[in-house]
Amino acid sequence: MSASKESAQRKTYIERRSIDYIPESERHGRLLSQFMLWFGANLQVTAIVTGALAVVLGGDVFWSLIGLLIGQVLGGAIMALHAAQGPQLGLPQMISSRVQFGVYGAAIPIVLACMMYVGFSASGSVLAGQAIGQLINVSDATGILVFAAMIIALTVLGYRTIHVIGRLSSLIGVIAFVYLFYRLLSVNDIGQLLENRHFSLSSFLLAISLSASWQIAFGPYVADYSRYLPRSTSALKTFLAVGLGSVIGTQISMVFGVFVAALAGDQFAGHEISYIVGMGASGVIASLLFFSIVFGKVTITTLNAYGSFMSLATIVSGFRGNHEISKTLRLIYILVMVGLATALALLGRHSFLHDFSAFILFLLAFFTPWSAINLVDFYFVTKSRYDIPALSNPNGRYGRWNIAGITIYAIGVVIQLPFIATSFYTGPLVEVLGGTDISWLIGLTLPGILYYWVARQSKQPSPARLVLPEETNAA
Repeated sequence: MSASKESAQRKTYIERRSIDYIPESERHGRLLSQFMLWFGANLQVTAIVTGALAVVLGGDVFWSLIGLLIGQVLGGAIMALHAAQGPQLGLPQMISSRVQFGVYGAAIPIVLACMMYVGFSASGSVLAGQAIGQLINVSDATGILVFAAMIIALTVLGYRTIHVIGRLSSLIGVIAFVYLFYRLLSVNDIGQLLENRHFSLSSFLLAISLSASWQIAFGPYVADYSRYLPRSTSALKTFLAVGLGSVIGTQISMVFGVFVAALAGDQFAGHEISYIVGMGASGVIASLLFFSIVFGKVTITTLNAYGSFMSLATIVSGFRGNHEISKTLRLIYILVMVGLATALALLGRHSFLHDFSAFILFLLAFFTPWSAINLVDFYFVTKSRYDIPALSNPNGRYGRWNIAGITIYAIGVVIQLPFIATSFYTGPLVEVLGGTDISWLIGLTLPGILYYWVARQSKQPSPARLVLPEETNAA
């Protein structure tokens, strides 16, 4: 690329690149932007509802708050380790799975990642549609469609715009939550709620699982938003900026959700948006709160839409043997993924809370083994020594299918099944454990250990150092 084109790319807010490697000449950004993006992305209503589930599904306030914090820290550490890969590799997160699963085999976890993005986007669109409906006096269905149009526009603009929206979302979110907490504390006796303690191991572990699954679910796309940072960016500082932003933002939202659910009782389910805004707000203040809810959902749903089209592009490019996509194809991918999420939101908007709780818990069975394998390979096996050009070559170093990696991943999913407890599937060992779901703990540990052992026995050597496309082109 010429110097003039590089300069134009740096100045424009319309992203040109997609799943291809980001050369050093186009790297930019600061760690503060990473913190603000993830802080703002989690100061939003879906995180409030997720925290509320800890109480809605049987927990008390005190132990739910502690369980949620433990899950935040554990899950946040995992997602932040993925984020630290971005500056080193200059690639979107899921394309690095080709090292562990093969160029074709990586499609297996990526398809599941696409399903996750669509699910989260759909659930977020339901809540955003409710808020837009209240804000401009239209039906929830119309609100969902308006929201979808906004997401398409922002996803097309891409990386820089997403970070700008993240900073604005942080500012708006802080103002909204300061007001909401003020209203909550000024008219309710929170101390009385905290004194009502009845520890239940199953409810405590449920709270941990809710917040851990929330954080771990970001793992498949978190590096997408750190990949433009200069390669010289400290991995530790990237880890801290992303991890702290996500953990602090999410915990604030979930703490508020716990208190609201405990106070609302049966009035919360099915009326999440109206109840939150109706806590003493009316007129202009209510309108501003509805706006803040919509804006918060814009940030996280744009992240989901962006990640979904990147994942879909990664799947197709793996089988086509290329690493770039045209602007037209990029737009088609975005329209397909946002369209699917919108359709699901319209169909499922009347049973949101019940379906969403089951969805986020079941996600763990498919993404904890992937996280374990990806992180163990990057930090302990290859030690970040990837051959990036080979990631686009099915006949290259990583091959079409890595049977060992795929098998370990499948084992990681299957061994969790006896321990999963959701509304649509409960494993046979859940009752023996008093109704507690420990599947995610097993999915994080055993596949990682097994992959490390198998990889150490393998005779497939890693490159002596990280191989970059620019080095290959120069040669």
